[in-house]
Amino acid sequence: MTQALWFCSSHATTQHCLQVASGKDNQNSRFSCLKSTASSSKIAREGSVKGSRAGFGAVNGSQCWGTTLALKKNNLKSERVGHGDRGLSVQMMAENCDRNGKDAQVALLDDLEEASVYRFTNDLPEWGGNKEIPISPIMDIDFVTEGELKENAFRSARRTKLVCTIGPSCSSSEQLEALAIGGMNVARINMCHGTKEWHRSVIRRIKTLNQEKGYSVTLMMDTEGSEIHMGDLGGAQSSKAEDGDEWVCTVRKFHGPLPQRTIQVNYDGFAEDVMVGDELVVDGGMVRFEVVEKMGPDIYCQCTDPGLLLPRANLTIWRNGHLLQERNAMLPTISSKDWLDIDFGLAEGVDFIAVSFVQTADVIKHLKSYIAARSPNSSTGVFAKIESAESLKNLEEILQVSDGVMVARGDLGAQIPLEQVPSVQHKVVHLCRQLNKPVIVASQLLESMIEYPTPTRAEVADVSEAVRQRADALMLSGESAMGLFPEKALSVLRTVSLRIELRLREEKYYESLQLPTLSTILSERISEEICASAAQMANKLGADAIFVYTRRGYMASLLSRNRPDCPIFAFTHSASVRRRLNLHWGVIPFRLDFADEMESNLCQTFSLLKARGMIRSGELIIAVSDITPENQTDILQSIQVRKIP
Repeated sequence: MTQALWFCSSHATTQHCLQVASGKDNQNSRFSCLKSTASSSKIAREGSVKGSRAGFGAVNGSQCWGTTLALKKNNLKSERVGHGDRGLSVQMMAENCDRNGKDAQVALLDDLEEASVYRFTNDLPEWGGNKEIPISPIMDIDFVTEGELKENAFRSARRTKLVCTIGPSCSSSEQLEALAIGGMNVARINMCHGTKEWHRSVIRRIKTLNQEKGYSVTLMMDTEGSEIHMGDLGGAQSSKAEDGDEWVCTVRKFHGPLPQRTIQVNYDGFAEDVMVGDELVVDGGMVRFEVVEKMGPDIYCQCTDPGLLLPRANLTIWRNGHLLQERNAMLPTISSKDWLDIDFGLAEGVDFIAVSFVQTADVIKHLKSYIAARSPNSSTGVFAKIESAESLKNLEEILQVSDGVMVARGDLGAQIPLEQVPSVQHKVVHLCRQLNKPVIVASQLLESMIEYPTPTRAEVADVSEAVRQRADALMLSGESAMGLFPEKALSVLRTVSLRIELRLREEKYYESLQLPTLSTILSERISEEICASAAQMANKLGADAIFVYTRRGYMASLLSRNRPDCPIFAFTHSASVRRRLNLHWGVIPFRLDFADEMESNLCQTFSLLKARGMIRSGELIIAVSDITPENQTDILQSIQVRKIP
């Protein structure tokens, strides 16, 4: 079905014309309408459809207009067509109008088999013009996920979410779209690198992809933190340190080019704290230096473990085989630069802020209080990065107050013995699941792919283990930000995740993990039991999917916590809740305007999903909901088992 929109403007706010032509079996069929400040009009359509009525009205006193037009087939008439009604309905939705009436929406559905949505504006030349513009559908779902579900059905959907760090290798609109097509669920903006202007341009490009092309990429901003780290290597993307090379670490500021084999350090007390014989470990052990001489602000070192130096890499001091922890303890967790970056992230509307080198729960509490005061309407979540020995001492307290956790294994491996990193990862992943917090496994998953087009077999085994542990998400760092093969690295994560998930389902692998009760509030305890039972029923009955209708996303997260075999379709009216659910294992989030009644929501959902070819008649679903009708505080929660009609 094709539509064309025609606009005319006469004195801007007094009257507007809209013509919609439908070329279905009749080139001449059309209907037109004229509106002004207080009018209603009949719509006449030539062709096989007799006609209909239309009403116009102002919305909230602005110059936006909300209208519903209905045209029925077979010479029938209709005053109004709702979801699930047969025929062609045209709905002008005013919720997206601005105060000058510049933006409104027209949605067209034909027997719920095809759906197209168009935008019209009165901000056009005086004489008008023809225009056809696709905009957001009535039910928002990620473009890539929709294609996968149409092609491979429910159970093939990937459960493990994928995070990509955005850098010079993948920052153009075309590269970002390629990553979105390849399965990127979350784009990570690393404030250790780049300028605010550069990050702003990346954020705008991602939002444009979401708004105009139907993707659903969540934005996460990562703070730099106050740990000791190197400078930017004079603008170079990397630098090779060879065995036996002599380097200089210094706190000097250089106004010209950086001398060769020189590393700037951000900590002013560095030269006073370091002693001859100390070991300097870069980026969790990627490169090691031994201090051989001190001279004023300069520390002369010799490379003992060669490797690749990256800009702003973390730097730790070891003495007699032990980490010199008291140096880092003197620095604040959130620096003055971090606070400016946090303000930037809030202004740009990022979905999550990840805080580096969190040592206590108080840091997260402080930041959440700041966000609530600075941006009261913000829904930005806070992730704690577990990457220091101190954070492990206060792990459960940190998890309790955070919205999620990132296991930053690179920096963590610089502060604890290497052989402890796998067990710590396992512990954090399982504790996060017990406490219902999404967890990202990060750092060096496919490190070799920064330079090479294929990973090592050990790296594939590492990724497989993280998937087997049922981590919510896996993250690419340098592989996507500055690597030569960002799309291939993402493809490896995706294919390995899909293969291991399928293997676990084939083996009927259910963990004996005991999930403790999370809340003492009765209503929330009921939700926990409902979700646990729904997941268990889905596994035993072989359900194709679980449908959950949720305003806050809480029940969707509870279902994810139980790791059912089938995917979780989470329907929410909130775009921000939808984006936040993007990080939860197994959850496919939709944005949908729903009713208070479960039956209405199910009927509407079945119709819309069938129209898009995403579900098939006869498929079995489990349905739950946390939606409470307005003016009703006590509601019986239930589990429904339904077959798609």
